[in-house]
Amino acid sequence: MALRTPPNRAAGLFGEPAPETKPLAWRANIDGGSRGNPGPASYGVVIRDSRGDIVARLKKYIGRTTNNVAEYYGLIAALDYAQSNNIRALRIESDSELLVKQMRGQYKVKSADLKPLYERAKKMSQAIPAFRIDHVYREQNREADLLANEAMDEVSGKPPTVENRNPKIESGNSKAENRNSVPVIKVRARFRSGILYPLEDVDLPDGAEVEILLRPTSKS
Repeated sequence: MALRTPPNRAAGLFGEPAPETKPLAWRANIDGGSRGNPGPASYGVVIRDSRGDIVARLKKYIGRTTNNVAEYYGLIAALDYAQSNNIRALRIESDSELLVKQMRGQYKVKSADLKPLYERAKKMSQAIPAFRIDHVYREQNREADLLANEAMDEVSGKPPTVENRNPKIESGNSKAENRNSVPVIKVRARFRSGILYPLEDVDLPDGAEVEILLRPTSKS
């Protein structure tokens, strides 16, 4: 009697079913923000493929609205990219606890402004075979945050912030050190996986712009 392979499962060695393989997940870091809440708003998205390589940076100014609306626009932009590129496994990372818990069904969506965006994002996410969304700390979402601020800066005509310019080590005193009207605070930081982490607490308001002088030191 001939052995038969169960449907939808390929036969492995000695006729046993071969293990099912799951698609490797792509990752999208998303962020949205507004200056004024409501105020000028935009989103930023960084897409990494299954190997961890950045394949797309998305940013867009969306007009005058709230932080939460901008966060959802960033999520929808990431989901639209995934659908357009036939991505079958996607992990979203966001520093918005509200958005993450609403998408997980832990929070109800009460805002009339957010409901249609939530319903659209939910429907799009359900079309992706393997989808998950996780909350991350702000420091882990730095690149998406920079893109969102860059989009707002471009519309307002402001020059890009120091963090958004090409990395550059300056010799001598930095520009910030020459500004007598602005106090200079020196903070040690550690660079890891493309992100600069301050090693000391810095009391700065949200949206504050800083200049960074990169002067690497040897490890102690």
